[in-house]
Amino acid sequence: MIRHSDYFHGSDLEVIEKIYGIKKENIISFAANVNPLGISPKLRRTLSERIDSIMSYPDRDYTSLRRQISAYVGADMEDIIVGNGSTELISLFIQIMHPKKALIVGPTYSEYEREVSLGGGCSLYYRLEEENGFQIDIRSLEKELNLDVDLLVICNPNNPTSSAITAGDMREILDICKKKGIYVMVDETYVEFAEDLESITCIPLTRFYNNIVILRGISKFFAAPGLRLGYAVCGNADLLREMNRRKNPWTINTLAAVAGEIMFTDEEYINKTRQLITTERNRICGILRECPNIMYFTPVANFVLIKILKDNVTSMDLFEAAIRKGFLIRDCSTFPFLDNKFIRFCFMNPQQNDALLGVLLEHLK
Repeated sequence: MIRHSDYFHGSDLEVIEKIYGIKKENIISFAANVNPLGISPKLRRTLSERIDSIMSYPDRDYTSLRRQISAYVGADMEDIIVGNGSTELISLFIQIMHPKKALIVGPTYSEYEREVSLGGGCSLYYRLEEENGFQIDIRSLEKELNLDVDLLVICNPNNPTSSAITAGDMREILDICKKKGIYVMVDETYVEFAEDLESITCIPLTRFYNNIVILRGISKFFAAPGLRLGYAVCGNADLLREMNRRKNPWTINTLAAVAGEIMFTDEEYINKTRQLITTERNRICGILRECPNIMYFTPVANFVLIKILKDNVTSMDLFEAAIRKGFLIRDCSTFPFLDNKFIRFCFMNPQQNDALLGVLLEHLK
């Protein structure tokens, strides 16, 4: 039996293999939130043709890569910085801004609090309320943004709630923060999965606000966590200059940089991904809507948060029922403000989704 202290990230397949005796290659991870289509076919076809690129050092400015990112996101190339995953860029940003007190919109990813702590600061949480569908209330947020707060951290769409803030509401938040001298860090890891991406992404706002930095990566949408490629968009030239000055040279290896250039141009793959996720998100929500023993929260990203309403069933019960069938879901009891009645799973291929739902709904009758 699993110990209560054991919780699993979507990448912890080796640990799960050891505890449950299930070979990791036989586990379908609904916890990692990674594109079910796998890596870009264009990348798979063409990367080997560029293998000789590893004989040279990368361009220190990653000009070609940044140019492709610029075309992909619609931002000025000079406003883009690349790093060894978004985690490196979060660390760089925290080191430079050195926030004494950060307000984190949660429940959310724990890495933000960790990085603030490593930088010598402390973190408080602005709580997204279940009663509001985990949607932000700008007026109540404004009350929490006192003069002691110097950094606001927002994951948008948010993990694990799959809720999102519109660009219009984000503009209002930025105005509030600008008046109070607060910088805003927005993690857009999951925004590319949104059906109406343009209504959510804050990248266009970087042209008008110098107190925002936006983080993205290729781990989830492009299914390439092993490449460790992240990027940030920011209209503050001084901040970008300092981040570039502090980060290690050649922080991204040549092959990862080339891969990034290729995958951002695979429009067929990008469109297929968005179509699949939109279709499955709508279909699965339709099924969940008919289940009386759960409550689901309307998802914007490629995953859904579910609350278990059946008294004698916990998140760990569903986790174990799923993993014994080879399906890894996320027990959300370790997230701030959530308890052992919440689970999260991402949308995979239709047959895989149906198989997981069969297991979960069987235990929720």
